[in-house]
Amino acid sequence: MPESPKVRSVARTQDRILASDLFEAKSHTLPPRNGRGVYHETGRDVPVYHRCDVLVIGGGPSGCAAAYAAARVGADVVLLERYNHLGGLSTGGLVIWIDRMTDWEGRPVIRGFAEDVLDRFPKDAVAGPEPADWGSRDPALAAYWGQRTAAFHGIVSWAPTIDPERLKLISQEMLLGAGVRLVFHSWAALPIDHGGRVGGVVFESKAGRQALMAKVVVDASGDGDVFARAGAAFENDIEEGDVHHSMNTAFMLAGVDMNRWLAFRRGEPEQFSAFMKLGREQLGFFQPPYVSWRNDIALFLGPRQSGLSALDVDDMTEVEIRSHRFMLQHCDFFRAHAPGFEHAFMLESAPQLGVRHTRRLAGVGRVERGQWSSGVPFADEIGVSPSVSPKFPVISVPYGALVPLKLDGLLACGRHISCDANSHGFLREIPQCWLTGQAAGAAAALAADRGIEPRRVDVKELQRLLKAQGVFVREHATEPVAS
Repeated sequence: MPESPKVRSVARTQDRILASDLFEAKSHTLPPRNGRGVYHETGRDVPVYHRCDVLVIGGGPSGCAAAYAAARVGADVVLLERYNHLGGLSTGGLVIWIDRMTDWEGRPVIRGFAEDVLDRFPKDAVAGPEPADWGSRDPALAAYWGQRTAAFHGIVSWAPTIDPERLKLISQEMLLGAGVRLVFHSWAALPIDHGGRVGGVVFESKAGRQALMAKVVVDASGDGDVFARAGAAFENDIEEGDVHHSMNTAFMLAGVDMNRWLAFRRGEPEQFSAFMKLGREQLGFFQPPYVSWRNDIALFLGPRQSGLSALDVDDMTEVEIRSHRFMLQHCDFFRAHAPGFEHAFMLESAPQLGVRHTRRLAGVGRVERGQWSSGVPFADEIGVSPSVSPKFPVISVPYGALVPLKLDGLLACGRHISCDANSHGFLREIPQCWLTGQAAGAAAALAADRGIEPRRVDVKELQRLLKAQGVFVREHATEPVAS
């Protein structure tokens, strides 16, 4: 374990609704690298694997939504994914808590693909409040769901926890049913550059290096890998003290009684405080659990570590090494000291690193903190996000936030869309990734069909198409703003 970690507690504010401990420790377990010089790679011909209308890079929440939306328009779609499943952080990252999709009155605003997916879940694979309770300010209901990650600021929200294996299968079958070609176990290495326009990617797999050619590429990598390597402008400012810019590998413990744990946490505050103090003293890095979709499984989305970069392979390796140690240490500690954890055992650590922030596109449009108070829809609105506090109305997301300033042939979606650092704190969440992914996929299909650049897509036509797919899109400055 790294020595003497510094602990910061992130306060709950109107801009940051998730309170958490952050642990700063920049030392590394492995010795420094000794690499130097360069290796010259000789030129070679690369075989073309496939040609398509729309190529989606990354099968996380935004990539799944993009591929599904584009295929529903009639495009020939390929989705390239480095892991063996779909869902990204919502499955492989074990981020099984799906953040809020309702406004502060309980009205669903993130719809479309989000509803298409969640409506396919059987009742035993999803846990959350019933629609009749969305928006409730009843203190008892809010207290109950507040312990189960589905009530904020005393208001019940639609923010379920889900079975990640079920989401993998549902996502897979939805995309296959829509006609999407899936390519697993493959990593996009380089964009194919046609003089300021992306025409596909070169990717690596067990078959070696191959090319995928496309009329439009959707970068849903989460880190902006394609647009960054293609030369598009981006921002990568990271606030080390912000929970939204930390990393971790999530894990689950089974054999627990979460109802008993929650009763202890809420009903015995002094004992819980002493328990947390003991955990920090004994383990240094320490994190309490979240609920899952089952009472006998506990979710740990931490400990969250700052001062490390998800663009540095050594830093990423360090987080993984620490996190696997944390899992065993937490299991042993909770089994010895936590009510409801007497028979806990290690169930699974996430195969995918929990990354919150790396790059953000510099787009022709942008979501900014100064916009939060107005609630006015952008003329090119492609979806609506819940706000971080009842103090603010819902927040309009513009199509321009998906479009690079100069680079053609490409759209971005997911956690790396164009926004400021504060807005990124909620735009990176899974429902917002579904929202921007669906818009990017539909727009990419329109551009491919019309033979135009994505920046030339008729926004009104795109909005009509998104509405037909069930997305909540308002008319510019004419419809009342939900609050």
